[in-house]
Amino acid sequence: MSIPGFVLRNALRNKRRALLSILSVAVSLFLLVTLLVALRELTQPPEDAGAAARIVVRNKISLGSTLPRRQRVIIEKIKGIEAVTPFTFFGGKYKNDSGFGFAQFGLDPTKLTKIFGEAKLPQEQMETWIKDPTSCIMGIKTAEKYGLKIGDALPLTGTFWPIDLNLKIVGIYKGSLDDRNVFFHHRLLDEMPGGNGDVGTWFVKLANTEDMNRVIEQINQTFLNTSAEVTAETERAFQLGFVSMFGNIKQLVLSICSVVVFTLMLVCASTMSMAIRERFRELAILKALGFRRRELFAFILAESFGLALVGALIGVGGACLLYGNLDMTKATQGFLISFEVTPRIIGQAAAVAALLGIVASIAPSMAVARMSVVQGLKTLD
Repeated sequence: MSIPGFVLRNALRNKRRALLSILSVAVSLFLLVTLLVALRELTQPPEDAGAAARIVVRNKISLGSTLPRRQRVIIEKIKGIEAVTPFTFFGGKYKNDSGFGFAQFGLDPTKLTKIFGEAKLPQEQMETWIKDPTSCIMGIKTAEKYGLKIGDALPLTGTFWPIDLNLKIVGIYKGSLDDRNVFFHHRLLDEMPGGNGDVGTWFVKLANTEDMNRVIEQINQTFLNTSAEVTAETERAFQLGFVSMFGNIKQLVLSICSVVVFTLMLVCASTMSMAIRERFRELAILKALGFRRRELFAFILAESFGLALVGALIGVGGACLLYGNLDMTKATQGFLISFEVTPRIIGQAAAVAALLGIVASIAPSMAVARMSVVQGLKTLD
């Protein structure tokens, strides 16, 4: 019998225990990969190609405080800025939705393609939208979800704003990172009864990303010590600001990951110790035949490594297969846009599996090292 065959036969001697060990590793690593991917998606929100040239300007006090519309003219005069649009969250409810089924934003329709060039919309639909102030465009995912089409009415009940909107869908866009939003003319908010034309945020598009730091600093300084001080930041920083509202998610998820790994190590170490203890007599015979300690260590390590590797292939491979074919946007009701198992996460899971194989073999290897031939031969099966 060859050495690999010897190791394989020992690993599968108790098939039920071997299967349970492999499944324990597979399920734990699947959970670990899931947590790591979720952590990545929450702490590093995906961004489209145009995000690197966009700046978000919000009220310095809080995101809930509005900004005066007179700021737009001042911002547009800053050198290096290509386009500026108000970008205000409406937060309306559609029909019987218990929550916000999709986000709606008021903006300047003439600036959509300049600032959000990733959103693809037929030219005739764009022209119709620009001409009709009561119309809107909708992301293709939301249109498919609600079965809406061009020409349908879109009534929205106001929550944050004291008006209801009765919009008409004249265009359906796609191609952006998040094809779920609805965009309408900001003038509907500007002209509402009792309104003063305030906006939620300004979205700014730069002509050159190299001007990013200078423009951000200039915007902040321009409105310093005014009645509406602002915080200008990159779109990436703006997104991460939302994540921070959930608290220290990173610490929480990493703590859970640590508990999962630690528990799995205990299970694997216990399983390997039990398996080797049952074979003390055989290992004593191998010692008597001239096998050295390092060779016996290699047998134990190979067996432990093999079980961990098979479990890793099943757990990590299953995660890649599942999340690679699952529409996470639909599964999470829009909370997560994507759920990508990156090569780095696969490498981290593989490293954990390798560590499991090493740690699980330490205790039984030490027991075999201390065992004499006589003691091993006295061991009962």
